[in-house]
Amino acid sequence: MSDRPSLQPADVGRIIETPDCVAEGAAHLARLEPRFAHALELTGPLPLRRRKDGFQALLSAIVSQQVSVAAADAIWNRLRAANRCGPRLIARASDEELRACGLSRQKIRYARALAEARIDYAALRHSPTDEVVETLVAVPGIGVWTAEIYAMFSLGRADVFAPGDLALQEAARLLFDLEARPTDRQLREIAGAWSPWRAVAARLLWAYYHVEKQKEGIR
Repeated sequence: MSDRPSLQPADVGRIIETPDCVAEGAAHLARLEPRFAHALELTGPLPLRRRKDGFQALLSAIVSQQVSVAAADAIWNRLRAANRCGPRLIARASDEELRACGLSRQKIRYARALAEARIDYAALRHSPTDEVVETLVAVPGIGVWTAEIYAMFSLGRADVFAPGDLALQEAARLLFDLEARPTDRQLREIAGAWSPWRAVAARLLWAYYHVEKQKEGIR
């Protein structure tokens, strides 16, 4: 495997595959912005954070919505122990069985909707990020944040950001000495300057959040 991001069609962009890809992006950001260089001194090398794509990745993202990292890990571990992580397994499970794993009534509905969506996950690997987001948000329970996290971690898109993430907003407030936590729209505008490595900027801000707050900002 190359130590550089794969070159994809222009509408897909670069793909992060290895820690060296992340390090290249981090070096670019450090040259671009002194505050990023300072953050890197505190965080050290950034994690790769690549995950498999497909149903389980999106189900895990649904599990993570609006709960702490620890709570999401506990629920996911119970789902795995109960063998309830596949689309057919979700469809066959009763609501009571899924609630016993820790899913709320709303998340049970979302999990079932995802199981019924018949997403072509292989096709998403070669789709422009805007199309990936559009496809995913059509499924109940999957919002823009979940779709962008999927594009970032499961598809390895190097230039995706998730400005709706509260930990990213708080990390940006701290690192850039902002008077208030930026809104989704404000942070999206700020992050435009970090292209083509916005996904690495996100990794850096999450790592900085962990340093400053002593808690994880993302699973």
